[in-house]
Parts: sequence; C-alpha cells; structure tokens
Amino acid sequence: MVTELMVQPSSWVETGITVETVRGLKLFKFTDELQERLEELVELYKQDRLTSEQEAELNGLTELDRIFTLLNARTIADS
Repeated sequence: MVTELMVQPSSWVETGITVETVRGLKLFKFTDELQERLEELVELYKQDRLTSEQEAELNGLTELDRIFTLLNARTIADS
C-alpha cells in the first residue's frame, strides 16, 4: 500500500462534480472548472513545477477520477 498526501476527494462534491446524462445513462463528471484545474496541475507535474500543496491536490483529483471511471464503467456495463 502506498501512502501519499492528498486533498480529500470529497471536498469537491459540492462544487466540482456533476452528473450528466449520456445516451440515457447518468454518469459522474468533473465540472469544466475542475477539469481545467486537473489539466493545469498535470501540466505543472510534467514540467516538474508542482508545489507540495498542488501535488496533494493532483493526487486527490486523480483518485476521484479513478473512482468516477470505475463507477461510470459499472453503470455502462449494467445498462
């Protein structure tokens, strides 16, 4: 098991998460603003310019993205 610092994924539930209907299925997605933030952090990571706070934020967003991918895949598989 890997231990890493991260911003709690639940901190974005109120402001950064949306549920969209895609082909009749309700799927979890990031808001445009949160998606842009994720892309900005990934760019900083690629440039090796992340602060420790930004790294924790990126870790939390990445974990949330993994959770959404799993939930959305299950929703699609069950349809």
